[in-house]
Amino acid sequence: MGDVSIEPLEEEPGDSVSPRALDLVLRVGELLLASGEATERVNESMLSLAVAYELPRADVAVTFTVITVNVHPGNGAMPVTGGRAIRRRFPAYWRLVALHALVQEASLGLLDVEEAHRRLAEIKRMPPPYPPWLMIVGLGLIAASASVMVGGGPLVAGTAFVATILGDRAAAALARRGVAEFFQLTVAAAIGAASASLVIAIGAPSHASAIVTGAVLALLPGRPLVASIQDGITGDLISAAARLLEVFFIVAAIVSGLGVVVYVAVRLGVPVDVGALPTAPTSLLPVTVIAAAAVSLTFAVSLAVPRRALAAAALGGALIWVVYVLARGAGVTPVLASAIGAVVVGLLGNLLARRRQEPALPYIVPAIAPLLPGTALYRGMIELNVGLPQTGMLSLIGGISVALALGAGVNLGGEFVRSFQRVGLGVSGRGARPAARRTRGY
Repeated sequence: MGDVSIEPLEEEPGDSVSPRALDLVLRVGELLLASGEATERVNESMLSLAVAYELPRADVAVTFTVITVNVHPGNGAMPVTGGRAIRRRFPAYWRLVALHALVQEASLGLLDVEEAHRRLAEIKRMPPPYPPWLMIVGLGLIAASASVMVGGGPLVAGTAFVATILGDRAAAALARRGVAEFFQLTVAAAIGAASASLVIAIGAPSHASAIVTGAVLALLPGRPLVASIQDGITGDLISAAARLLEVFFIVAAIVSGLGVVVYVAVRLGVPVDVGALPTAPTSLLPVTVIAAAAVSLTFAVSLAVPRRALAAAALGGALIWVVYVLARGAGVTPVLASAIGAVVVGLLGNLLARRRQEPALPYIVPAIAPLLPGTALYRGMIELNVGLPQTGMLSLIGGISVALALGAGVNLGGEFVRSFQRVGLGVSGRGARPAARRTRGY
């Protein structure tokens, strides 16, 4: 017999990469980030799925607009990389709850890859828990409730409601024509301020401030503010910077709309008076506590949180207002009082979310709505336009400081819970954050 040459067997990778599993990890991460989840939670959820479906040595990178998964098979095989860009973000908290339930079941081995894909497709098609008209009306009810909270009556609440609805519909019309979101918010804020100026012109200056406070409160960025502070605290600095920049542009758009209208009103001789602006109450009146609860409840509806979280949102709004007023009565500054109230609701909201095995954002973001600084922004713009530039800048800085204190406070409450949490959704828990043990500042 002649010599028989035997071809050497091709070296096979030690680990296989499932394209369906990799696609699932990317799609879940994309939908979580687009629905408003914080970067760290998205990262944890994607890693949980990668471990559950045995993607070898997976690395996950999540930023504000891009997610990437790198998988490294063994025996010299080439790495496999997948990525997705998030071009549109919309608060969809009902999806967050469903997505975290999917991640949890998959982490426990209860879903195979195909079943998880089927569940994900159902979640993407899942309609909001409320009809579209109710979510629009919810924005108006935020403004109406906020105006009552700062001292307005039924007529003021009705005016704030109408002004906010008109502003939202004007912004929606601009969006359909491709106008940038910055100018949509500018127009919406300007309509609220114009309603206030009209009320001043007919002789009711004390009512005007309550109207514009309510209208502005419905536009303020509570959701991205909380997520930006959380990203910064947990070390995701790129995402934190991007989210803070988003918050800055939203606030800048609102301030621009207010500033243009106030400037025109002052030049036309409308008697805009800083002294007529509302101040935080020093006593706990039942109507203000109920109004604070209503602000959080309607804010929750506008964020499309699940219906079972509405009661908790309303109680959180009432609680943060009570804590704030008590702290102010004890001589605490507005920034610190806001932070104390935020820590309380952040702690309780995270505990409740942990008990229900759900994400915390649907419980804590609506709860901070009553303390978002609508009055401070309006006061600052009036002071700038009546010849008090230094005082106006201090008012604007004070309002932004209150907003940052709220974001930091709710996240501090969450850190208290996490420090004693052994297990949680996905891979979360006190042992799942190696970056927390890095060298400080070097």
